[in-house]
Amino acid sequence: MKDSRHTQAPLWIGVAIAFYAFIAIGIAEAGLGVLLPSIVSTYELSSATVTLLFISQISGYILAAFTSSLVSNRLGLARMLLIAAVALTMALVIYATSPYWLLMVAAGTVLGLGIGLIDAGINTYIVQDSRSANLIGSLHGFYGIGAFCGPTIATTLLVLGLNWRQIYWVLAGIVSLLIVSVLGVIMSRYTPMTQQVSTSNATAIKNLGRSLQSPVVLLTGLLLLVYVGVEASIGSWAYTVQFVGRQTPRLIAGYSVSAYWLGLTVGRFILGYFLQRLGAVRTISMSLTLVIIGLLAWWQLPHQWISLPLIGFGLAAIFPATIWLIPQRLPETLVPAAVSFATSIASFGAALIPTGAGWAASWASLEIIPILMLPLTLLIVGLHCWLVQHSVTDN
Repeated sequence: MKDSRHTQAPLWIGVAIAFYAFIAIGIAEAGLGVLLPSIVSTYELSSATVTLLFISQISGYILAAFTSSLVSNRLGLARMLLIAAVALTMALVIYATSPYWLLMVAAGTVLGLGIGLIDAGINTYIVQDSRSANLIGSLHGFYGIGAFCGPTIATTLLVLGLNWRQIYWVLAGIVSLLIVSVLGVIMSRYTPMTQQVSTSNATAIKNLGRSLQSPVVLLTGLLLLVYVGVEASIGSWAYTVQFVGRQTPRLIAGYSVSAYWLGLTVGRFILGYFLQRLGAVRTISMSLTLVIIGLLAWWQLPHQWISLPLIGFGLAAIFPATIWLIPQRLPETLVPAAVSFATSIASFGAALIPTGAGWAASWASLEIIPILMLPLTLLIVGLHCWLVQHSVTDN
């Protein structure tokens, strides 16, 4: 009876929630980039001290990295997503209301936990379900939609006269809809998301331990960590580089960041075409070439507008295509733990690398940020080449 209910459960419900969850984390992460100068002004911070907001997220990401597969195994995906959605919404509300800078910093830990749990849980859910595994590109495309909407909403509301705290109330309201949808899934007992995995906790811990002994898992996690760091650094600092560093008008600077996320979104929605035509490995290689070209243009030609959307388009395929390759590079029993660990630890890059970029900018200038992204992209190239040479895959 249980198996029959599982096969009869409509696929679109789980997919729709997965897509909206990624829109939510995209909005939560990308909206910060446009609001960062306002936060700096309110609390009288520098480019270095504002990076505490990124650093505080690290503990949340680490906790998610090592517990997401265990929590999902114990509670089921839906309950884990409910915890994550509440944490994410609560963090944004604290951002909107906190009178103290250190309280806002502390809320970053809660934000990191929410994002890490959603990222790991949804990626594992999509990759493992044979009915929806081909939707991995679209899933990350919906992150791009959220990441596009975040700075677009923030820029528009800033121009209309709202302050950054009021904007965070708006973003929190949008993200809170995820809580409602997940509660609906739990109450209706939607089997694909509410059933608990039959694997015991001891087996889950053993599989996590085995996956962490694999160089493929560790280097995949490192590749995704650096990738997420580059993506987040550009999304978080591009507006400040353009508006503060290069004196670009506010509206143009804000919408250029939106164009960056739009390029990423378009690239992810057409990812399936390139995976089918070129395979995952060649798609990633081509994407990295575009990223390097775009970064050189952003650095050397500061007043053109095409580089940011080109970088976004180039970055689009790297994360989902790498995740898509994991089941082909590892034994089936290790895939859930490997995906959960790699995606959660990758979120660590969203705190670590933007923080480093902020410190470098305070020491040198904002113009150092486009330069720093180049060696990091070359590191991704090196890790990608190693994984291709040491993994058995036809893609």
